[in-house]
Amino acid sequence: MDRNSPAFRRYFVRTALFMGGYIAVNFLAIGGAFDDIATPGAYLLALAVAAPVGGQIWATLSLMNESDEFFRALTAKRFIIAAGWAIALFSAWGFTESYAQAPHAPGWLIYPLFWVMFALVKPFVRTTR
Repeated sequence: MDRNSPAFRRYFVRTALFMGGYIAVNFLAIGGAFDDIATPGAYLLALAVAAPVGGQIWATLSLMNESDEFFRALTAKRFIIAAGWAIALFSAWGFTESYAQAPHAPGWLIYPLFWVMFALVKPFVRTTR
């Protein structure tokens, strides 16, 4: 896909906005801005941090939808393989926690793990077959 195409520019802007919000809310939380928040507010904070994650996935799916058939199929294949690997690895770690007393990994780590898997898969998946 041409990185100067309107679809890719929209993807870049959407990604920057969603990840900017994600980073901002997390920095505020790490900085203690929400330390005195009551339980209902804590649930809202958790949803506020999770919302940009959904937005980023929507941005990626929108890019796929706005792309040509080859790029769409290639990205979908990479997306599915990366999701499968991320689920498998996170499940393996979860079983390791349960059976071997490994340290706990928070559930939100599945999101960065997915994108790491996507980056690792990308150079190897170069065909839609």
